[in-house]
Amino acid sequence: MRKPGEDVAVDTGAPAPTADPGNAFPPPETWPTGRLLSAAARRVERAWDTYLQRWQLSHASVPVLVVLAGGPLSQREIAAQMHVTEQTIGRVLRGLQDSGHITRERHPADRRRQVVSLTGAGWSALSALDDAHAVESLIGTSLSPEEVTQLRTLLIRMLADLPLPEEREDV
Repeated sequence: MRKPGEDVAVDTGAPAPTADPGNAFPPPETWPTGRLLSAAARRVERAWDTYLQRWQLSHASVPVLVVLAGGPLSQREIAAQMHVTEQTIGRVLRGLQDSGHITRERHPADRRRQVVSLTGAGWSALSALDDAHAVESLIGTSLSPEEVTQLRTLLIRMLADLPLPEEREDV
């Protein structure tokens, strides 16, 4: 007797598809565009994280450094600019403080708040990360320069058109 949720095998006479250990199954050519984009983004993110380890940074910490390059801010202000929660930013700030990239000091007018600032190490890391050739090489070499330009154009358009989760009407 079949258990609830158990698939029933049907003999179609065709050989059953088998997964090749060296390739994705089903093959990427059959995946929806969103899955392809997500898988490619994860691979680039892993390469980016490996690159950032030189400075004890993560992909989540770099945007914080960029935001702080505009001047000292509170944790709440950083979170608002990055469209994330204060708790999320708090974890990132702890890591940046532990690695010496930022300092947190009491706000002079409001003792309940802290002001977050870049340190010399934070500025140095941000400056070193500004090597466009090194960063662009993280996407690999399978695309021509023209295709990279086209991909950038399409991704920028997608980012401009896709609402943030909190802006969506039905999720």
